[in-house]
Amino acid sequence: NVSYNCVDRHVEAGNGDRVAIHWEGEPLGDARDITYAELKDEVCRAANALTDLGLVAGDRVAIYMPMVPEAIVAMLACARLGVMHSVVFAGFSASALRARVEDAEAKMVITTDGQYRRGSAVSLKDAVDEAVAAQPSIKHVLVVRRTGIDVSWTDGRDLWWDETVANASADHTPEAFGSEQPLFLLYASGTTGKPKGIMHTSGGYLTQ
Repeated sequence: NVSYNCVDRHVEAGNGDRVAIHWEGEPLGDARDITYAELKDEVCRAANALTDLGLVAGDRVAIYMPMVPEAIVAMLACARLGVMHSVVFAGFSASALRARVEDAEAKMVITTDGQYRRGSAVSLKDAVDEAVAAQPSIKHVLVVRRTGIDVSWTDGRDLWWDETVANASADHTPEAFGSEQPLFLLYASGTTGKPKGIMHTSGGYLTQ
C-alpha cells in the first residue's frame, strides 16, 4: 500500500512529530507545516470520506487542483484505497480536463473553488462544471475552499471538502495490494492528438 509506505510507517517508527509537508502558499504569509501524524489523520479521513461516497479499488479519480496540501492528501487517500488518481494540471482548459475525465471514466473530480494567479483569485470550479457536464461516469465533485470566491453549485453532486472530509473518522486500516495494483494515470499533453494515459503501478513507483 503506497499510502502506508509514504505515511503510516513513519508514524509507527516514532517520527509522527516530524514535518512531512512544509507549504508556502499565496498570498504571502499563507503557510502550513503538517507533521506525519497530522498527515496520516487527514489522509485517513479523506480515505473514509471517499469510501462513504462509493469509491472502491479500481475506480478512477481526477485531481484538478493548484499546489495545496489537500492535493497531496487526495493522492494519498486514493492510493490508500487502491483507487487510481489522475492529476490534471490546474492551468489546463475545461476541454483538456473533459478529455481526461472521459478517457479514464472517472467517478469523481477533486478540485478547489479557485486558485491565485498573480495575486488575484480565479475560478477553477467553472472549468470543472463545464468539463463534467453530460459525463455519465461522474458521481461527485469534491471542492476545497481555497480562495473563498463564489462558485456555481449542483446539489447532490458537489460537496465541500471541509464539510465532508473533516467529519470522517481518522481511523482507517489500509488494505495491502499486489505490486501491479494501478496507482495513477498520467496523460500525455495531447499536443499531437488525443491525450494518451500512461498507467503507473504501485510496486514499480515505490521502487523508483
